[in-house]
Amino acid sequence: MSKESIDVLSTEKRTFPPSQEFREKAHIKSIEEYERLYKRSVEDPDGFWAEMAERQLIWYKKWDKVSDWDFDKPYIKWFIGGKLNASYNCLDRFMNTPTRNKAAIIWEADDGEYKTYTYQQLYYEVNKFANVLKKYGIKKGDIVTIYLPMIPELPIAMLACARIGAIHSVVFGGFSAQALKDRIQDCKSKLLITADKGVRGSRYIPLKANADEAVQECPTIEKVIVVKRVGSVDMETQRDFWWHDEMDVLDLKLYCEPEQMDAEDPLFILYTSGLVPQANQKVFSIP
Repeated sequence: MSKESIDVLSTEKRTFPPSQEFREKAHIKSIEEYERLYKRSVEDPDGFWAEMAERQLIWYKKWDKVSDWDFDKPYIKWFIGGKLNASYNCLDRFMNTPTRNKAAIIWEADDGEYKTYTYQQLYYEVNKFANVLKKYGIKKGDIVTIYLPMIPELPIAMLACARIGAIHSVVFGGFSAQALKDRIQDCKSKLLITADKGVRGSRYIPLKANADEAVQECPTIEKVIVVKRVGSVDMETQRDFWWHDEMDVLDLKLYCEPEQMDAEDPLFILYTSGLVPQANQKVFSIP
């Protein structure tokens, strides 16, 4: 290796200030306001975050205490006693506002396929799929594993789980059957959501085949819901069901009452990509 240093040939000093129209729509309109808010967040964190939570979120029940810290254990709890729902805060709150007609998801695939969902369209899809999950016995506290490519059904499934109080565990679509199996076994999922295949560039990822291999050693999985992405795959009778068939049922309700969740209830489980779960290993969950 050469010991010579790299010379900086140029230094960028230009700035690009936002337009006045953009500034007027901003939540924080000046550096002075930012510094004031930052100072308050440091000097009075409970007061600051209470104000932010009350301003930005819809609560079924306001909290009894903003936070509870213990650095010796360590642990921290937030908004103790408060009740809310993440799906409601992402969708329902906008249904009587102009935002319902704005794009919530703009999706484009490698092959040029694209879809756009407004907040209202996403709301209906999430409510419908939440009722599909309930149809198959998924309830508050159950764990659903999601093994999907980057398609709109992924956030729809996540929000549907949040709506009924189920905990979702997203497994990266590029992971192997072994990695999927390890994560399902560790969290004891009841239901798996996957796709026939994933598309990455010009390659197809055999998601359903990987899922079939993994589920052979995952007795807690009762049902598998499959998104049709590129074509048909083998389906096991009584266990596997097509996403589109479930969503096209004529009597499927377009509304699912959100579950009132405690602020400290877990929303999802996220495994680190470099660590294979072992027996009795503690799982990190994010409230």
